[in-house]
Order: sequence, then structure tokens, then C-alpha cells
Amino acid sequence: MGRMPEPRRSHFVVLSPSRGSITLPAEVRHRHRLDEPGAQVEVVERDDGVIELHPLLPHRADQGWFWSERWQAMEQEAQDDIAAGRFETFGSSEEFLANLAREAADRRLA
Repeated sequence: MGRMPEPRRSHFVVLSPSRGSITLPAEVRHRHRLDEPGAQVEVVERDDGVIELHPLLPHRADQGWFWSERWQAMEQEAQDDIAAGRFETFGSSEEFLANLAREAADRRLA
């Protein structure tokens, strides 16, 4: 049976004891994506006296593309189009694909 991986040990520095601020090393913040906007840390105090820090991210790592500035601009453009009535609805996927093929043919002829 395989061995459990050794836990990583990191140190932190108390910057302002009166405010309770701590600083995590840059490599730890980066590894856990705590250097991203909106990231937070959950503090869990266990019954055995151990204090755990758990990274809380505003979105899942595999959904980061959606929150990129470029993608959010495209989302806003789509919302603006919907609000202005610049959209079509289709009764079926076949109807949608036929319309898409017609538009593609029209563009090739233009």
C-alpha cells in the first residue's frame, strides 16, 4: 500500500498583532490561488487546538475562463443584445442549424 504524502509545512509572519493580520508566503498564496481577486481564507479552530486555514475561491478553478475580463465582456455584450431584442428563438435544434447554415452561406456570397 502506498505511503501518504508528507504534509507541506509553511510559516507565517504576524504583521500586526493588534489587528490579527498574518502574511502567507507568496508561493503558498499562489499555489492555492489566494492571490486572485475575491479569494478568502476560512479559519477553522479544531477542538484539539489546531487552527486550519482553508482557501475559499470565488469560483471553481476549472471555471476561471468564465470570469476572465474578455469572457465577461462577451457576456455583457450578449446581455445587451438580449435587452435590445437582438436575438432569435428556434423551435428545434434542426431549425437552428438550418438557420446557421443559411447565414454561413449568405456570408460566403457577400
